[in-house]
Amino acid sequence: MPEGDNVRTAGPAEPAEAEATAAEVWPDAQPEPPVAETGAEGAEPVAEAGGALPVAGPVGVAEPAKTVSAVESAAAAAPVWPAAEPDVPAEPAAQPPGETVVATDLFSDDLLGELLETPAPPPVPDTPARKLRKGVARTMMAIGLALGLFVILYAIDLAVSAGDVPRGVTVAGIDVGGLSHAEAEAKLRKELEPRLTRPVVVRGGDVQAELVPSQSGLGLDWPNTLGLAGHQPLSPITRIMSFFTSREVGVATRTDPNRISDALRELAEGRLNHPATEGSVGFTPIDGSDGGVTPFPILPRQGQQLTDLAGAVHTVTDHWLDPGGVKLAMAITPVRATAAGVQAAYQQIVVPAVAKPVVVHGQGKDVPLKPAAIASSFQFAAVEGGAVEVRIDQGKLQAALKDDLASTETDGKDAQIVFSGDQPTVEPSEDARKVDWEKTFLPLIDVLKRTDKRDLPVVYSASAPSVTTDAASALGIKEVIGEFTTGGLAGPAATNNATLAARVSGTIVKPGETFSLGGRSGPRTADAGYVPAPVDEDGTGADVVGGGVSQLASTLYNAAYLAGLADAGHLNHDHYLDRYPAGRDAKAVNADGSPVELKVTNDAATGIAVQATVSGDSVTVRIWGTRHFRVEGQTGAQTPGDPPPIQFGSGGSGPCLPSIGSSGFSVTDTRVLYDIASGTEVRRTSHTATYGPRPTVLC
Repeated sequence: MPEGDNVRTAGPAEPAEAEATAAEVWPDAQPEPPVAETGAEGAEPVAEAGGALPVAGPVGVAEPAKTVSAVESAAAAAPVWPAAEPDVPAEPAAQPPGETVVATDLFSDDLLGELLETPAPPPVPDTPARKLRKGVARTMMAIGLALGLFVILYAIDLAVSAGDVPRGVTVAGIDVGGLSHAEAEAKLRKELEPRLTRPVVVRGGDVQAELVPSQSGLGLDWPNTLGLAGHQPLSPITRIMSFFTSREVGVATRTDPNRISDALRELAEGRLNHPATEGSVGFTPIDGSDGGVTPFPILPRQGQQLTDLAGAVHTVTDHWLDPGGVKLAMAITPVRATAAGVQAAYQQIVVPAVAKPVVVHGQGKDVPLKPAAIASSFQFAAVEGGAVEVRIDQGKLQAALKDDLASTETDGKDAQIVFSGDQPTVEPSEDARKVDWEKTFLPLIDVLKRTDKRDLPVVYSASAPSVTTDAASALGIKEVIGEFTTGGLAGPAATNNATLAARVSGTIVKPGETFSLGGRSGPRTADAGYVPAPVDEDGTGADVVGGGVSQLASTLYNAAYLAGLADAGHLNHDHYLDRYPAGRDAKAVNADGSPVELKVTNDAATGIAVQATVSGDSVTVRIWGTRHFRVEGQTGAQTPGDPPPIQFGSGGSGPCLPSIGSSGFSVTDTRVLYDIASGTEVRRTSHTATYGPRPTVLC
């Protein structure tokens, strides 16, 4: 057969056989997709029906051709891929005339390459799960790389700094981090040793003071100070943070707690502690001026006290080498005023107020109110919100002006009964004119704000007397309605009785009023004209200022008794004196010199007047008015009391006079009042007096 006869047309059963043979030769090959019309590159189209292409499916009704020798050759070489051969162009096969024959060489390069080529697998779809797996893989890979790099850097940092002071460490504010221990010690000694002799700045509240270490029991323990720096930390976090932060470890101090405590106590008492100062304004006198002053603000300052001495010792021990010094905790006492409040009061009120004197215009007299007096009257008080309130003490201003304005005032005087030629006459009353200080000072604040026209008029108030001239004339004082005289007055007691008589005489008692001996006599002092004298009228007893005035009191009591006045309170003598009727006496002074009150009430419809005189050794009191009663006195029998005691010496400053004593007794006196017109009894009153014994004096 000619060369091209190795290609033949297979029968209907041959395609399956050919496929099986091809499957044994190329187990990994995939069937090529059917090709219609064209084959591999360089193949020619089928010329007629019944022609076939090798190893291909049916085309039309033609069956595929089968090459036996090629199949066998491929099966023998199945386990090993043949080496690539250079491409040699195939020569076209000869064709018989008039017949179209398709000749295919199974070992041509194009066909062999097509048969041996492994087609690329189709791309895998990019699903969300596949994307997640890829992201996790990349992240884990990055973390692994970072951890590895961190471990390498940590090992390098630990090896390089092994044995040195940890990074970021400061001792008393000195950075020693990263240095060797020798370098750290050298640096600390260089920086800290000068501080050991330098005074330590101590701040307590708003006060700054100094503490000398060598005098206060403070020193430095070098070995322990360097030991406080510690060793290299193994914690990675700590080592990383040391690049960005510092750690103060302080110093190890060699101290004497007792000396530190004493030094701090002395420092607190002398410098740190101080009381609270409220905001105010002070004044400085101007030399050579007439009452001029210069004001200055006193700014508020909170009070403070070092109360925790033990805590202060601990603070100084730990921080005395700090560059900024030591700050101690103080117990603070707050203030209410603020600096702004003080300045406002100072500039707006005080400065204008004391710039010039204020002229006070009295009745016919001008008196200057000087800046110094104005300043002394100011009172400053802090109020809510920090403001300072300025108040004026009117009492101090009044004291500064009172004496100069006294001549512009007049004292009021009640109408009095004066006795001339034993006849009563009415002495006219006088109205009083006094400075009304409250009304006078009312416009003062406005005046003090002015820089000129600083004038203050005085306001006076007039007051009528309690007994006017007309009232005294209408009281019906025209005759003596009661009179009594006592004798035996001698020595300094006469002076005291005369002084008291001058104060009592002329007193008018209106209907319903009560006369008070103590109110009329005033204080019985030497300045009032009283002198030392024996307490008792008979010259016995201790000497007291105003002694012996009980004689005028007893004389006045008996005159009122006979005038029909009501007894409003009195006390009898401790022992009986025979110069008075029994049961009708009244004492005015105790044995210790203290006064005793005597009161009588005018219960008549008309007024009365008292006339008291001292002449020689006698005292006389007359009660003038209008007679309404006839008075009778009835003295009862005496009831014996205690026997007289024995007394050696006079018991006073005078010479000793022996005397026979007397027993004590009790007696009742009854007074009966009869109406002067009808003679009928109006009332009857009784009074019982008890007297003690008089001692027998032996000299």
